[in-house]
Amino acid sequence: QPSPFLDIIQKGPFTIAIPELTGDDPAAMIYTSGLTGKPRGAVLTHQNLYTQSELLRTVVNSDERDIGLAVIPLFHSFGAVANMISPLRIGAGVVLMERFTLDGIFSMIEKEKVTYVAAVPRLFLGMFFHEKADNYRIDSLKVCITGGAAMPADFIPLFEKKFGVRIMEGYGLTEASPVASFSRLNMPQKPGSIGIPIPRVTARIVDEAGVELPRGAVGELILQGENVMKGYYKDEKATAQVLRDGWLYTGDLARMDEEGYIYITGRKKRMIITSGFNVYPKEIEDVLNLHPAVQESLVIGKEDLLRGETVKALVVRKPDAPVEERELLKHCRTYLSSYKAPREIEFAEKIDHPEK
Repeated sequence: QPSPFLDIIQKGPFTIAIPELTGDDPAAMIYTSGLTGKPRGAVLTHQNLYTQSELLRTVVNSDERDIGLAVIPLFHSFGAVANMISPLRIGAGVVLMERFTLDGIFSMIEKEKVTYVAAVPRLFLGMFFHEKADNYRIDSLKVCITGGAAMPADFIPLFEKKFGVRIMEGYGLTEASPVASFSRLNMPQKPGSIGIPIPRVTARIVDEAGVELPRGAVGELILQGENVMKGYYKDEKATAQVLRDGWLYTGDLARMDEEGYIYITGRKKRMIITSGFNVYPKEIEDVLNLHPAVQESLVIGKEDLLRGETVKALVVRKPDAPVEERELLKHCRTYLSSYKAPREIEFAEKIDHPEK
């Protein structure tokens, strides 16, 4: 079968002049809307990614004998670090799956003797509730790494008891390459905590003026370290909004206890995190309001055990506009990515907007 890639290779040999690179030179650019609401290219340097390459070793004590199961897309910063950059650094193996089913995941863990899985909470919840879980032998699995969304704290000990596997919870954002904090195998794990900052990263909790707050107080989580991005591509204004005096302002509300453990308590901006993806309500509201039968709308996050949150829309119809939920859902799917489209629409006579 003809292959464009093979055609190119056969035209070689080629010589490539590789320039001298420093740690501060750009290595990758990942588009994200996490802190600004509008997609922008986060420029990550070689040093940024180098800090992430050590994480399997420093967080879960992995080495070249370990085998990971790649269930997160490699274009996602979490997937790139857990299943590509870090395994390459330590010489670990990675199993790629062509198609994802729970039976397929269990079967692959058993067949390939997988020792770690990095994924969003939804996958581990699915594993826990899978009716056929007991049909598989997965005693090779040593640790599960969860991130991208909050893991229900009460669920962690249940999962660990059922499978005999530790769940390590962490926190990150694309602008931090992405991992900024994590729990550790050799430290007490506190339910609801995202652990402590990774090596060479400092975290603070600050008030609106940027003044550090005492332990236990809730404020904005800010980060400083070798993992923080260089900035947004060709957007100095947006960069200045989130990078101030060498600190990355995450937009997440948090508190820190006396031992340095961090707990996320909420978000400063209206944002929904569904299955690890950031969704800004205003973008969806703008699409809904384009429909000729919609007078106004409000998009909110609805708690969901598997996804963390799902997207729900409240809609006020224009007088004499008999539009139904199915039509509006189809309208949203036409203009939005599938994970942004509402899963539920509730019609209302009036909407009280939180910002009003």
